[in-house]
Amino acid sequence: MESYSGRMALLGLLQASGAGNTHCADCGVPDPEWASYKLGVFICLNCSGIHRNLSEISRVKSLRLDFWEHDLVEFMKKHGNLCAKAIYEAEVPPFYYVPQSKDCLVLREQWIRAKYERKEFVATSISHEACTSGSREGFLWKRGRDSKQFLPRQFILSASDGVLKYYTKEEIVDWFNAIRAARFHYLRTAFPTAPVSELVPKITRSYFKEGYMEKTGPTHKEIFKKRWFSLDSQERNLIYFKDPLAAFETGRVIIGSKEHGYEVRASLPRGVKGKRWKAGFTIVTPKREFVLTCENDREQKEWMEALNEIISQPMTA
Repeated sequence: MESYSGRMALLGLLQASGAGNTHCADCGVPDPEWASYKLGVFICLNCSGIHRNLSEISRVKSLRLDFWEHDLVEFMKKHGNLCAKAIYEAEVPPFYYVPQSKDCLVLREQWIRAKYERKEFVATSISHEACTSGSREGFLWKRGRDSKQFLPRQFILSASDGVLKYYTKEEIVDWFNAIRAARFHYLRTAFPTAPVSELVPKITRSYFKEGYMEKTGPTHKEIFKKRWFSLDSQERNLIYFKDPLAAFETGRVIIGSKEHGYEVRASLPRGVKGKRWKAGFTIVTPKREFVLTCENDREQKEWMEALNEIISQPMTA
Protein backbone atom coordinates (compact mmCIF):
# COMPACT_ATOMS: atom_id res chain seq x y z
CA MET A 1 0.00 0.00 0.00
CA GLU A 2 1.36 3.41 -0.95
CA SER A 3 2.64 5.54 1.93
CA TYR A 4 3.18 9.27 2.23
CA SER A 5 6.04 10.85 4.19
CA GLY A 6 5.13 13.30 6.91
CA ARG A 7 5.79 16.33 4.70
CA MET A 8 3.89 14.96 1.69
CA ALA A 9 0.98 13.99 3.90
CA LEU A 10 0.85 17.48 5.34
CA LEU A 11 0.85 19.11 1.91
CA GLY A 12 -1.69 16.67 0.55
CA LEU A 13 -4.05 17.11 3.46
CA LEU A 14 -3.78 20.89 3.47
CA GLN A 15 -4.40 21.02 -0.25
CA ALA A 16 -7.42 18.82 0.18
CA SER A 17 -8.71 20.72 3.20
CA GLY A 18 -11.47 23.21 2.71
CA ALA A 19 -12.75 26.00 4.92
CA GLY A 20 -12.76 24.98 8.56
CA ASN A 21 -9.80 22.60 8.40
CA THR A 22 -7.23 25.33 9.00
CA HIS A 23 -8.19 25.48 12.69
CA CYS A 24 -8.40 22.80 15.37
CA ALA A 25 -11.82 21.12 15.24
CA ASP A 26 -12.13 21.19 19.03
CA CYS A 27 -10.52 24.39 20.37
CA GLY A 28 -10.06 26.61 17.33
CA VAL A 29 -6.26 26.95 17.39
CA PRO A 30 -5.00 27.85 13.89
CA ASP A 31 -2.77 25.58 11.80
CA PRO A 32 -3.43 22.18 13.45
CA GLU A 33 -0.65 19.66 12.87
CA TRP A 34 -2.44 16.52 14.06
CA ALA A 35 -5.48 14.62 12.89
CA SER A 36 -7.84 11.91 14.09
CA TYR A 37 -7.97 9.44 11.23
CA LYS A 38 -10.99 7.65 12.73
CA LEU A 39 -13.10 10.80 13.12
CA GLY A 40 -11.68 12.63 10.11
CA VAL A 41 -10.85 15.87 11.96
CA PHE A 42 -7.77 18.10 12.11
CA ILE A 43 -6.72 18.93 15.67
CA CYS A 44 -3.95 20.67 17.60
CA LEU A 45 -1.26 19.05 19.73
CA ASN A 46 -3.08 19.67 23.03
CA CYS A 47 -6.38 18.26 21.82
CA SER A 48 -4.60 15.29 20.28
CA GLY A 49 -3.53 14.31 23.79
CA ILE A 50 -7.17 14.13 24.84
CA HIS A 51 -8.05 12.11 21.74
CA ARG A 52 -5.38 9.56 22.64
CA ASN A 53 -7.40 8.73 25.75
CA LEU A 54 -10.40 7.95 23.53
CA SER A 55 -8.73 5.10 21.69
CA GLU A 56 -12.00 3.28 21.02
CA ILE A 57 -13.39 6.16 18.99
CA SER A 58 -10.36 8.22 17.95
CA ARG A 59 -6.84 7.51 16.67
CA VAL A 60 -4.35 10.29 15.96
CA LYS A 61 -1.39 10.88 13.68
CA SER A 62 0.97 13.80 13.20
CA LEU A 63 0.70 15.53 9.83
CA ARG A 64 4.44 16.21 9.84
CA LEU A 65 6.02 13.27 11.63
CA ASP A 66 3.93 10.20 10.83
CA PHE A 67 3.45 8.16 7.66
CA TRP A 68 0.01 8.32 6.08
CA GLU A 69 -1.30 5.41 4.07
CA HIS A 70 -3.11 6.29 0.89
CA ASP A 71 -6.51 5.14 2.16
CA LEU A 72 -6.20 7.33 5.27
CA VAL A 73 -5.33 10.37 3.16
CA GLU A 74 -8.38 9.69 1.00
CA PHE A 75 -10.52 9.30 4.14
CA MET A 76 -9.39 12.70 5.42
CA LYS A 77 -10.10 14.27 2.03
CA LYS A 78 -13.69 12.99 2.15
CA HIS A 79 -14.29 14.14 5.71
CA GLY A 80 -12.72 17.08 7.57
CA ASN A 81 -13.77 19.51 10.28
CA LEU A 82 -16.89 20.89 8.65
CA CYS A 83 -18.23 17.42 7.97
CA ALA A 84 -17.61 16.38 11.59
CA LYS A 85 -19.09 19.63 12.90
CA ALA A 86 -22.30 19.01 10.97
CA ILE A 87 -22.60 15.63 12.69
CA TYR A 88 -21.18 16.05 16.19
CA GLU A 89 -22.19 19.70 16.79
CA ALA A 90 -25.56 19.62 15.03
CA GLU A 91 -27.56 20.64 18.11
CA VAL A 92 -25.27 22.35 20.61
CA PRO A 93 -27.53 24.30 23.02
CA PRO A 94 -27.04 28.07 22.70
CA PHE A 95 -26.07 28.38 26.37
CA TYR A 96 -23.46 25.61 26.23
CA TYR A 97 -19.97 26.97 26.78
CA VAL A 98 -17.73 25.95 23.90
CA PRO A 99 -14.16 26.07 25.28
CA GLN A 100 -11.22 27.62 23.48
CA SER A 101 -7.53 26.77 23.66
CA LYS A 102 -6.98 29.13 26.62
CA ASP A 103 -9.54 27.32 28.78
CA CYS A 104 -8.67 24.72 31.39
CA LEU A 105 -8.15 21.05 30.56
CA VAL A 106 -11.36 19.81 32.21
CA LEU A 107 -13.53 22.06 30.02
CA ARG A 108 -11.74 21.06 26.82
CA GLU A 109 -11.72 17.35 27.70
CA GLN A 110 -15.42 17.26 28.57
CA TRP A 111 -16.27 19.17 25.39
CA ILE A 112 -14.42 16.57 23.31
CA ARG A 113 -15.96 13.67 25.23
CA ALA A 114 -19.44 15.20 24.98
CA LYS A 115 -19.06 15.48 21.20
CA TYR A 116 -17.44 12.22 20.17
CA GLU A 117 -17.84 9.82 23.10
CA ARG A 118 -21.29 10.67 24.47
CA LYS A 119 -22.56 12.19 21.19
CA GLU A 120 -24.66 14.69 23.11
CA PHE A 121 -25.08 17.11 20.23
CA VAL A 122 -25.88 14.87 17.26
CA ALA A 123 -29.30 15.46 15.74
CA THR A 124 -30.74 12.17 17.04
CA SER A 125 -29.37 12.57 20.57
CA ILE A 126 -31.52 13.02 23.65
CA SER A 127 -30.08 15.93 25.65
CA HIS A 128 -28.97 15.39 29.21
CA GLU A 129 -31.86 16.73 31.24
CA ALA A 130 -29.71 17.78 34.22
CA CYS A 131 -27.68 20.14 32.08
CA THR A 132 -30.17 21.47 29.55
CA SER A 133 -33.13 22.00 31.90
CA GLY A 134 -31.24 24.41 34.13
CA SER A 135 -32.09 22.29 37.17
CA ARG A 136 -29.69 20.13 39.13
CA GLU A 137 -29.14 18.75 42.62
CA GLY A 138 -25.99 17.43 44.25
CA PHE A 139 -22.89 18.19 46.32
CA LEU A 140 -20.34 20.91 45.66
CA TRP A 141 -17.44 22.13 47.78
CA LYS A 142 -18.03 25.72 48.94
CA ARG A 143 -15.60 28.07 50.58
CA GLY A 144 -16.82 29.67 53.82
CA ARG A 145 -17.46 33.41 53.91
CA ASP A 146 -15.31 34.09 56.97
CA SER A 147 -12.79 31.30 56.61
CA LYS A 148 -10.64 29.72 53.93
CA GLN A 149 -11.94 26.23 54.58
CA PHE A 150 -13.86 24.38 51.87
CA LEU A 151 -16.78 22.22 53.01
CA PRO A 152 -19.20 19.99 51.07
CA ARG A 153 -22.68 21.45 50.69
CA GLN A 154 -25.87 20.16 49.13
CA PHE A 155 -26.83 22.46 46.24
CA ILE A 156 -30.13 22.74 44.40
CA LEU A 157 -30.28 24.70 41.16
CA SER A 158 -33.77 25.75 40.05
CA ALA A 159 -34.27 27.49 36.71
CA SER A 160 -37.97 28.07 37.46
CA ASP A 161 -37.17 29.87 40.73
CA GLY A 162 -34.03 31.51 39.38
CA VAL A 163 -31.95 30.52 42.41
CA LEU A 164 -29.00 28.36 43.40
CA LYS A 165 -29.64 27.15 46.95
CA TYR A 166 -27.19 25.27 49.13
CA TYR A 167 -27.45 23.43 52.40
CA THR A 168 -25.21 22.94 55.29
CA LYS A 169 -16.31 16.68 43.11
CA GLU A 170 -19.62 16.42 41.45
CA GLU A 171 -19.16 16.69 37.62
CA ILE A 172 -18.06 20.31 37.49
CA VAL A 173 -18.61 20.79 33.74
CA ASP A 174 -22.22 19.59 34.02
CA TRP A 175 -22.71 22.01 36.91
CA PHE A 176 -21.13 24.81 34.93
CA ASN A 177 -23.40 24.32 31.94
CA ALA A 178 -26.46 23.69 34.12
CA ILE A 179 -25.91 27.08 35.74
CA ARG A 180 -25.49 28.61 32.28
CA ALA A 181 -28.74 26.95 31.24
CA ALA A 182 -30.58 28.39 34.24
CA ARG A 183 -29.22 31.82 33.46
CA PHE A 184 -30.19 31.43 29.79
CA HIS A 185 -33.76 30.47 30.71
CA TYR A 186 -33.98 33.51 32.99
CA LEU A 187 -32.72 35.84 30.25
CA ARG A 188 -35.21 34.46 27.73
CA THR A 189 -38.00 35.15 30.22
CA ALA A 190 -36.72 38.63 31.07
CA PHE A 191 -36.05 39.59 27.43
CA PRO A 192 -38.50 37.53 25.35
CA THR A 193 -37.97 39.51 22.14
CA ALA A 194 -34.16 39.57 22.27
CA PRO A 195 -32.37 37.26 19.78
CA VAL A 196 -30.31 34.38 21.14
CA SER A 197 -27.13 36.00 19.80
CA GLU A 198 -27.63 38.89 22.25
CA LEU A 199 -28.52 36.70 25.23
CA VAL A 200 -25.62 34.25 25.09
CA PRO A 201 -22.89 36.84 25.89
CA LYS A 202 -24.87 37.81 29.00
CA ILE A 203 -24.85 34.28 30.46
CA THR A 204 -21.34 34.42 31.86
CA ARG A 205 -18.58 36.92 31.52
CA SER A 206 -14.92 36.54 30.64
CA TYR A 207 -12.91 39.23 32.38
CA PHE A 208 -10.75 41.41 30.14
CA LYS A 209 -7.75 40.97 32.44
CA GLU A 210 -7.14 39.48 35.87
CA GLY A 211 -4.24 39.33 38.30
CA TYR A 212 -2.71 40.55 41.53
CA MET A 213 -1.89 44.18 42.22
CA GLU A 214 -1.33 46.19 45.37
CA LYS A 215 -3.46 49.23 46.21
CA THR A 216 -3.49 51.97 48.77
CA GLY A 217 -6.41 53.95 50.19
CA PRO A 218 -8.03 57.27 49.23
CA THR A 219 -5.45 59.47 51.00
CA HIS A 220 -2.53 57.50 49.51
CA LYS A 221 -1.04 57.25 53.00
CA GLU A 222 -2.65 53.91 53.84
CA ILE A 223 -0.56 50.75 53.68
CA PHE A 224 -0.51 49.01 50.29
CA LYS A 225 -2.50 45.75 50.32
CA LYS A 226 -2.28 42.90 47.85
CA ARG A 227 -5.60 42.24 46.09
CA TRP A 228 -6.88 40.15 43.19
CA PHE A 229 -8.24 42.40 40.42
CA SER A 230 -10.71 41.52 37.65
CA LEU A 231 -11.35 44.00 34.84
CA ASP A 232 -14.89 43.76 33.45
CA SER A 233 -14.89 45.54 30.09
CA GLN A 234 -18.60 44.94 29.52
CA GLU A 235 -19.71 46.71 32.71
CA ARG A 236 -16.63 48.98 32.81
CA ASN A 237 -15.69 47.93 36.35
CA LEU A 238 -12.34 47.10 37.94
CA ILE A 239 -13.33 44.77 40.78
CA TYR A 240 -10.95 43.66 43.52
CA PHE A 241 -11.04 40.78 46.00
CA LYS A 242 -8.86 39.57 48.86
CA ASP A 243 -7.91 36.57 46.70
CA PRO A 244 -9.14 34.84 43.51
CA LEU A 245 -11.52 32.50 45.40
CA ALA A 246 -13.10 35.13 47.63
CA ALA A 247 -16.89 34.88 47.60
CA PHE A 248 -17.41 38.65 47.89
CA GLU A 249 -15.63 41.61 46.36
CA THR A 250 -13.75 44.12 48.50
CA GLY A 251 -14.50 47.04 46.21
CA ARG A 252 -14.70 48.28 42.65
CA VAL A 253 -13.62 51.18 40.47
CA ILE A 254 -15.88 52.45 37.71
CA ILE A 255 -13.91 52.94 34.48
CA GLY A 256 -15.47 55.79 32.55
CA SER A 257 -14.42 57.34 29.27
CA LYS A 258 -11.78 59.91 28.43
CA GLU A 259 -14.33 62.62 27.68
CA HIS A 260 -15.67 62.21 31.22
CA GLY A 261 -12.29 62.86 32.81
CA TYR A 262 -10.90 59.33 33.17
CA GLU A 263 -7.26 58.56 32.40
CA VAL A 264 -4.37 56.29 33.40
CA ARG A 265 -1.02 57.77 34.36
CA ALA A 266 2.17 55.69 34.23
CA SER A 267 3.37 57.01 37.58
CA LEU A 268 2.50 57.34 41.26
CA PRO A 269 1.63 60.64 42.95
CA ARG A 270 4.57 62.54 44.36
CA GLY A 271 5.80 61.10 47.63
CA VAL A 272 3.91 57.79 47.26
CA LYS A 273 5.87 54.52 47.12
CA GLY A 274 4.64 50.97 46.85
CA LYS A 275 5.13 48.54 49.71
CA ARG A 276 6.89 45.77 47.78
CA TRP A 277 6.11 46.39 44.12
CA LYS A 278 7.37 49.56 42.46
CA ALA A 279 5.87 49.36 38.93
CA GLY A 280 2.88 51.58 39.60
CA PHE A 281 0.25 53.65 37.86
CA THR A 282 -2.66 55.90 38.78
CA ILE A 283 -6.28 55.69 37.63
CA VAL A 284 -7.66 59.22 37.52
CA THR A 285 -11.43 59.62 37.95
CA PRO A 286 -13.49 62.79 38.44
CA LYS A 287 -13.82 62.07 42.19
CA ARG A 288 -10.60 60.28 43.16
CA GLU A 289 -7.22 58.97 42.08
CA PHE A 290 -6.66 55.22 42.57
CA VAL A 291 -3.02 54.24 43.11
CA LEU A 292 -1.93 50.70 42.21
CA THR A 293 1.38 48.88 41.87
CA CYS A 294 2.30 45.79 39.82
CA GLU A 295 4.90 43.08 40.35
CA ASN A 296 6.89 44.08 37.27
CA ASP A 297 6.98 46.44 34.29
CA ARG A 298 5.30 43.92 31.97
CA GLU A 299 2.26 43.64 34.24
CA GLN A 300 2.11 47.42 34.57
CA LYS A 301 2.11 47.81 30.78
CA GLU A 302 -0.58 45.15 30.27
CA TRP A 303 -2.89 46.65 32.91
CA MET A 304 -2.48 50.14 31.52
CA GLU A 305 -3.15 48.99 27.96
CA ALA A 306 -6.29 47.12 29.07
CA LEU A 307 -7.60 50.10 31.06
CA ASN A 308 -6.82 52.58 28.29
CA GLU A 309 -8.66 50.42 25.77
CA ILE A 310 -11.82 50.71 27.87
CA ILE A 311 -11.32 54.42 28.61
CA SER A 312 -10.95 55.13 24.88
CA GLN A 313 -14.39 53.67 24.19
CA PRO A 314 -17.39 55.99 24.62
CA MET A 315 -19.85 55.10 27.34
CA THR A 316 -23.24 53.81 26.20
CA ALA A 317 -26.47 54.90 27.77
